Amino acid sequence: MNPKQINRDVIKFLHQIGVDTRFISIIDEHILINNQRFSRFSNKRQETFIKKFPSFSISRSKIFQKICTRASRILANSLKPGERIFIIENDKCSNFILDVIIEPYKRKYGIEIIYGNDLEDANKHNADSVALPLNLDDEVQKILGKILNGEKIEVYSLKNRYDTENNLKLIYPLINVPRSWLVSWLEKLDFEYKYSNESTESDLIEFFEGFIPDVRENILKSALYVDKESIQ
Repeated sequence: MNPKQINRDVIKFLHQIGVDTRFISIIDEHILINNQRFSRFSNKRQETFIKKFPSFSISRSKIFQKICTRASRILANSLKPGERIFIIENDKCSNFILDVIIEPYKRKYGIEIIYGNDLEDANKHNADSVALPLNLDDEVQKILGKILNGEKIEVYSLKNRYDTENNLKLIYPLINVPRSWLVSWLEKLDFEYKYSNESTESDLIEFFEGFIPDVRENILKSALYVDKESIQ
């Protein structure tokens, strides 16, 4: 039986036992629960499912559910039903994260995920948008870099919402997700994920973190306000 058929059989059976598959991610033979409450994937239903599909693993990570909650706020406002979303295959780890986060939207919005090497491939496949792996720490480091260099404050994800050359919308599902959450979640999955923090900006963030609650979120919020004011 091919993987696509297995996937269809899994989704069909999950529906039969009362699981809402819009709130879980299905990657190969792994199921990751995005929202415990909305998925209705109880321990009893898990037992029933494993009897039918014993090769599958099920993850109930709380940190992953927090990641999905933040990502959903972006995706709900960025995606349209039936949209073709392109993911650039240039980093194994980032690809995996985006794939897992976006996968449920195949069932929520009927989207299609496409993979390729660059934006030219995206055009060849008639993609509507490109999902990029920029996370909260990446964005805040860019903002602090602008400040340290005496440059005008700009929010990268705000300024880069559309690729006019290739006629593609750019979306950032992880823009509100701290890097530490991603690292923590992937470590528990035994998935290799290495991020270099050797920069002045990352050192500053860690320093401020000792004095300012939610420093990353507050820096981004302030920068968004300043950037939007400058646009007006």
